[in-house]
Amino acid sequence: MTHDIHIIGGGLAGSEAAWQLAEAGVRVKLSEMRGSGDMTPAHQTDSLAELVCSNSFRSDDAENNAVGLLHAEMRALGSIIMSEGDRHKVPAGSALAVDRDGFSAGVTARLSAHPNIAIVRERVDALPDDGLAIVATGPLTAPGLATSIGAATGSDALAFFDAIAPIVHRDSIDMETAWFQSRWNKGDGKDYINCPLDKDQYHAFVQALVDGEKTEFREWEKDTPYFEGCMPIEVMAERGPETLRFGPMKGVGLDDPRTGRWPYAVVQLRQDNAIGTLWNIVGFQTKLKHAEQVRLFRTIPGLENAEFARLGGLHRNTFIRSPELLDPTLRLKARPNIRFAGQITGCEGYVESAAIGLLAGRFAAAELTGNAVAPPPIETALGALLNHITGAAEAETYQPMNVNFGLFPPITGRTKKADRKKMYTERARTALAGWLAA
Repeated sequence: MTHDIHIIGGGLAGSEAAWQLAEAGVRVKLSEMRGSGDMTPAHQTDSLAELVCSNSFRSDDAENNAVGLLHAEMRALGSIIMSEGDRHKVPAGSALAVDRDGFSAGVTARLSAHPNIAIVRERVDALPDDGLAIVATGPLTAPGLATSIGAATGSDALAFFDAIAPIVHRDSIDMETAWFQSRWNKGDGKDYINCPLDKDQYHAFVQALVDGEKTEFREWEKDTPYFEGCMPIEVMAERGPETLRFGPMKGVGLDDPRTGRWPYAVVQLRQDNAIGTLWNIVGFQTKLKHAEQVRLFRTIPGLENAEFARLGGLHRNTFIRSPELLDPTLRLKARPNIRFAGQITGCEGYVESAAIGLLAGRFAAAELTGNAVAPPPIETALGALLNHITGAAEAETYQPMNVNFGLFPPITGRTKKADRKKMYTERARTALAGWLAA
């Protein structure tokens, strides 16, 4: 098929961009290197939109949460990522978590069946010299293409580490010790498995994390900073013995049925697939060596006989200095025929990556069909995130960012703090409706 635009990368951003373009009648060539004999350090399949780290799209609360609002806005714009996420939803309280295999298979099937999309399994090693293109290669861009991007931007890519949490087989969890409950009984109240630790068990576990054998860094990785939102569990432990009790291991809002009290600390697991056979350890991204993970995580009460479907891992992520390199429609200023989308722009999170892919696709479709389109209003979640990436953030200190209300224009006048989130979301809905109407 002769194509009108070339998308490089079949992750969440590339898949979303391809869908938006194809639905607008644009012919798309989608290049994905997985399936051509190449693989990244983090992926395990050649499916499009594969979920590598968590299976959660985080909060689905569109009234009080910025990422929930982003979900709603993407649904309003016909997002394939949100559509398939909703189709393959698994229990997770007020969050939207998905069966990762079903989700990726669904996205792959719909893109493969679309008459305006040609999927090509190939590694692309250089930016296209002509024709419109969207680069959505994500945080694990192949070295050749990364070099080409560096040459085009005239600046070095930044980098940070991202860590993957382990996944446990449900039938290997001791439910005599663990119990089902969501924190504060949100959702149906039973969406998480909880493994309690008393004070002595907790401090022994923290010390073991600090002392555990870690993955050795290569020379080029040693000075790479971590992203705060995906901090390895042992790095958090090194910050102080109580750090984890106020983070992923906090026991508040959880009632141990054996004591009727909140545990001193707790390890939570969240359902990872639709049939409930796999559960991931929440917040336990790690760079511990695999044998050390098995030994240490089996000291957690309830996980003494845990069988792991996947152990944690660590990979390096790269992203460009978008605030100085991209225009408000995600075009590379030095090469306007090329747009960037997804995590390579410096947004963080599955939903945020897909959202920027959605916008890149819509901007490119408008350009190809001769229809002018303005960026979404900054009062919307889409607009606030886009504005941060393409200009609001400080370029010299630019770091990956999840969508949050701190990116939105502040609510003016005196307001109660409890009312402010709903005011943000109500204002955003009005702004999005006006933008769509225009």
